[in-house]
Amino acid sequence: MKNKKSIEQYLLGQIEKDNPVQVEKVQRYLNLLDIFYKLDKDIKEHGTLVETKNASQTFLKPNPAVAEKNKINSSLLSIEKSFGFEKVEIEESPTSSGLL
Repeated sequence: MKNKKSIEQYLLGQIEKDNPVQVEKVQRYLNLLDIFYKLDKDIKEHGTLVETKNASQTFLKPNPAVAEKNKINSSLLSIEKSFGFEKVEIEESPTSSGLL
C-alpha cells in the first residue's frame, strides 16, 4: 500500500497523540488496511469464484476472501466512526419560505 504513511500522518494529526487509546486505534486501522489490500491481491489472483474439488465433483463457490474483505471494510468504517471525524454539516441559509 503506497499511501499508508500519508494515512498514518493524517490520522495522527487528527487525534490526541497523548491518548494511548486513540494511538492504538490508528495502529489497528493501519493493520486492518494492510489486511484489506492483501485480500484484494488474493481476489485478483484467484478471482471472485474459486473452483472446489470434492471427490469426483467439481464446483465453483465464492472466494472466502471476498467475505473477509467485507468484514474488514466494516471494521475499518467502525474505527473511522469511533474517531469522531464526521464532517460538520454546513447550515443552509434560511429561505424566504422558511421565514413565514
